[in-house]
Amino acid sequence: MSGSIVTPELRARVRGAAEPIARAFGRIGLTPNHLTLIGFGIAIIAAVAAARQSWLAAGLLVVFGGVFDLFDGALARATGQASRFGAFMDSVFDRWGEGVVYVGVAWGAATAGFVEGAILATAALASAVMVSYARAKSESLGFTPGSGMANVGLAPREVRIVILAVALMIVGLIGGGREFLTIGLALITILATITTIQRILHVRRQAIREDQAAG
Repeated sequence: MSGSIVTPELRARVRGAAEPIARAFGRIGLTPNHLTLIGFGIAIIAAVAAARQSWLAAGLLVVFGGVFDLFDGALARATGQASRFGAFMDSVFDRWGEGVVYVGVAWGAATAGFVEGAILATAALASAVMVSYARAKSESLGFTPGSGMANVGLAPREVRIVILAVALMIVGLIGGGREFLTIGLALITILATITTIQRILHVRRQAIREDQAAG
């Protein structure tokens, strides 16, 4: 049991909905790697907005970047341009972009004298990195091949993006409400930590089954 609320079926439906837009990008000459880099650029702009304490803009950009991230993979599949290097690019820049946004949030919170927010943004970043690292390391060792590990845990990247975006937008709309950002960042930290533990246990179960089969 994966424990993830983002099921493979939901991912498939969302990717299917993204395909027509992705094809439109392809028709104007953009490649999947172009879209990956544009998505990373959106994350950088979101980080700058957060650093400037433009919380609503940052939240909207996080949402836009999360949606835009669907298009590179959709275009690659739809046009037969899928490649190992493209998958590598997509994964690396997705995680890099997520990290940059947390840095922007921490910067904005620190500048505003919101020490708790800066600390929690750093904690959320560390926890999110561990979720991704647990997947990358397990797959490099032959556990849960393909995209299987993406379905393990409560807070994959999609869930973290939604929580962060909602928290940022609420703070921006209220014009204060730091407690909502505190709650959002704390929730990401807790759920990402639980997700990392779930993935460790998932790999441990696989390792035990392999050892028993070998014995």
